[in-house]
Amino acid sequence: MIKSISAPTNPLIKNIVLLTDKSKLRRDSGTFVVEGQREILLAIKSGYHPKTIVFNPTIVSYNHLLEMYGNILFETEMIEVTNLVYNKIAYREGTEGVIGIFNSNTKTLDQLKLPNQNPLILIADAPEKPGNIGALLRTADAAGVDAVIIANPNTDIYNPNIIRSSVGCVFTNQVSYGTTEEIISYLKRMKITIVCATIADDSVSCYELDYTQPTALVVGTESTGLSEHWIKAADKNVIIPMKGQIDSMNVSVSAAILIFEAVRQRLFL
Repeated sequence: MIKSISAPTNPLIKNIVLLTDKSKLRRDSGTFVVEGQREILLAIKSGYHPKTIVFNPTIVSYNHLLEMYGNILFETEMIEVTNLVYNKIAYREGTEGVIGIFNSNTKTLDQLKLPNQNPLILIADAPEKPGNIGALLRTADAAGVDAVIIANPNTDIYNPNIIRSSVGCVFTNQVSYGTTEEIISYLKRMKITIVCATIADDSVSCYELDYTQPTALVVGTESTGLSEHWIKAADKNVIIPMKGQIDSMNVSVSAAILIFEAVRQRLFL
């Protein structure tokens, strides 16, 4: 049964606005908002179950959504809204007429499911910009990285800007969080080689390293780089050879270079 809401002051509509804006509410409630047909589809395919789907029938029909998402909609609260209401909750300018409320599914480090041999992990230390996090997640998805770990996060992974900039790859990757100490301890326990991208005295060219063994690639922010704790814990520190005047690149670009060098080497195993 499809319900209808025509008042922007409806409690559910107010809650969607707050979930979009407030990281604390997302954490406390264990729920978050996804906007967009493709993003919702990727979430569902990745095992996220929608609690509620709100749609504007003047933009997208229920039958179209049923064709996209399947029988899971029979188990989901479906609500159609007017243009006025939808415009209040839509976050994106180019809207697709559908917004979903989902339960969070963040994994602890020990809940990550890694392959038995040669896992490849991307670790981002204290990333600041949602756009960079989204780009990192897109790269990780494209390369088939086994997990993405955010160290010392400055925002939750369900920030709408991260979902949007990752074009839904926040759902297609295994993502976990932790402090630097927790993550280093986990990697050591799992016997995963730590490779840090940093300008250090012992750094070698990233193309000189063997990435065919279990490997975690660690990247820091463009402003401060990696902490001394990471550099000391590293099994290897690497740099990306550059010919220009600067000594750093955007973190998502640097990560892509390292990840795809590792992928290239693994193609020949």
